[in-house]
Amino acid sequence: MGAGHGHRLHFHGHSRVHRAPAHLKLVALVAFMLVVVTTPAHWYAAFAGYAAVVLAVIAVSGVPYGYIARRMVIEVPFVVFAVVMPFVATGPRVDVLWFSVSEPGLVAAAGFLAKATIGVMSALTLAATTEAVDLLAGLQRLRMPDLMVQIMGFMVRYLDVVTGEMGRMVTAMRSRGCDPRSPRHWPMLARSLGALFIRSYERGERVHLAMLSRGYSGTLPGSGAP
Repeated sequence: MGAGHGHRLHFHGHSRVHRAPAHLKLVALVAFMLVVVTTPAHWYAAFAGYAAVVLAVIAVSGVPYGYIARRMVIEVPFVVFAVVMPFVATGPRVDVLWFSVSEPGLVAAAGFLAKATIGVMSALTLAATTEAVDLLAGLQRLRMPDLMVQIMGFMVRYLDVVTGEMGRMVTAMRSRGCDPRSPRHWPMLARSLGALFIRSYERGERVHLAMLSRGYSGTLPGSGAP
């Protein structure tokens, strides 16, 4: 795998966080998130402490806060779900601004949003301080099934290929007067996504046949766990 893979999330640096072994960072992330998700939703002080820990790790790593913040957009679906929860939940009602919302739903939404935010920040910090190839090696060292590691490795390897092809398809659509953001053109966008899926599936079959012709038997050369 080339060194350029995973560049969209990784931030080059030489801090202690960057140099830490990938398998230890994975274990630390999983343990930390288990603590976060098992914390009761109304323990706001605990969530503030967890957030402070993540922010401190980011500061030590040297990754700019803005670098992480720009990638927090992935949390938007969780934010939308948290906003809806107080309106659809049952229980005693309280007035918030001009709305009457469920008090248990409001508490649950606040806890859910805090956990999601901390989780996304933690995952982005791991991705920003660890190369994709090191993450795969860390998973191997943690004895994850080799086949799963290979699948994730190929996913990372061909992610830029697939997204690049999608970008060219969108450009071609726009050059023909089709706006993918317009609901009127969503059927065309759906057909394009279907075509992209078929092309990706066929590319995967060709890659697999090429690997078999070169002696692939289920294990990649040099893929053994350290």
